[in-house]
Amino acid sequence: MKGKMKAIKFILTGILLSTMLLMACSDKKKEQAAIQSKSGVKYTCPMHPQILEDHPGSCPICGMTLVKKSGQGSEGSGISLNTVLQPVNSSVISNINAILPEQKEVQTTISAQGYLDFDARMFNNISSHFSGRIEKLYIKYAFQEIHQGQHIFDIYSPEMVSAQQDLIYLTKNSADEAGLINAAKQKLLLQGMTYEQVNQVIKTGKPFYSLPVYSPYEGHVHDMPHSQMASATNTETPSDLTNNLPLAIKEGMYVEKGQNLFNVVNPHMLWAIIKIDRMDIASLKLNQPVKISLPDIPGKTIIGKVNFIEPTLREGDKTVSIRVYLDNMDHDLKVNSIVNAEIQTGKTDGLWIPKTALVDLGRNKVVWLKKGVSFQAKRVSTGITSENEVLITKGLSATDSLASNAQYLSDSESFIKTKGNE
Repeated sequence: MKGKMKAIKFILTGILLSTMLLMACSDKKKEQAAIQSKSGVKYTCPMHPQILEDHPGSCPICGMTLVKKSGQGSEGSGISLNTVLQPVNSSVISNINAILPEQKEVQTTISAQGYLDFDARMFNNISSHFSGRIEKLYIKYAFQEIHQGQHIFDIYSPEMVSAQQDLIYLTKNSADEAGLINAAKQKLLLQGMTYEQVNQVIKTGKPFYSLPVYSPYEGHVHDMPHSQMASATNTETPSDLTNNLPLAIKEGMYVEKGQNLFNVVNPHMLWAIIKIDRMDIASLKLNQPVKISLPDIPGKTIIGKVNFIEPTLREGDKTVSIRVYLDNMDHDLKVNSIVNAEIQTGKTDGLWIPKTALVDLGRNKVVWLKKGVSFQAKRVSTGITSENEVLITKGLSATDSLASNAQYLSDSESFIKTKGNE
């Protein structure tokens, strides 16, 4: 009898312990469900999405186990469903490093491109002082180098032959008329004859029927039809500007008094014509240092200064030209070569960001502002740039946090939707 009582007590004790254990587990599940309900996590049936519960369990329709509803952030992530559903062309979720703009003074430069051109101050025209026929031409092709005093052509001029004969007549028949003789000599000198030629006419008593003409200038020869070279107003190179090009002036041709025959250009001086964007003109001043490099001559750097700023704006041109005068005594610089220029414009105070934090879309400049866990595209206005930084003139404050690498967040620049500058 005593044994049966012990067995009953043992069984009752086991039942009591099991009941207490089940109650504890149920309380724990309820507590977890309450926590999950507070966290905002929803559960649904894979077969019946209309079923939404705030705790795990079974579907009341089919009995399947409920699962977490997709599109919800994980516990403690801090990313809401509304954040995830923002359009990707205006908002991006990323853990990329964020930076702040800096208010400071930066040594600024203007980067621009241009080309080399002849120095128009070195242009000289050789014209005919009298009418006549070219008997002999000693310049054979365009760009031929000539020197001052060089014999360039012989010309027959009835006008000059007559003037020389007048001088010969006076010296032979009116030697006492010093005034008339000097006037006749001066006439020949003003028409282009040299003192040696005039004295030779007086000494020999014979006129020059084929009168030698000498160059008063030094440089490279361009005849007038071919001398419309690229200048500050023309950036295109005429197709006929090639070495060994035949001249338009030929032997046997008649020329008129005052007609321009050749253009002589001194190649020892050149211009670098630099095209500057209009927005950078305000920071330009004469004599600012300019560093010029030439892609055609790697490693060569030329240091100059701003010698001239074009005073007018050309219709349809969004740039303004400046000139840098260059020495070309070694003749290693070639006209129409492309050049890259960096102009030191001094220090500029303002709000600066790295160039990597900006996306240039052409008409719009965009940065990505940090808003919580996401970044939002924002349009800004920019000013001048330094080597690695860009000046922000509108759209940002010093307290705005923005992505350090804007290009990384830009999936497609044609689809970026920006928030304007209100």
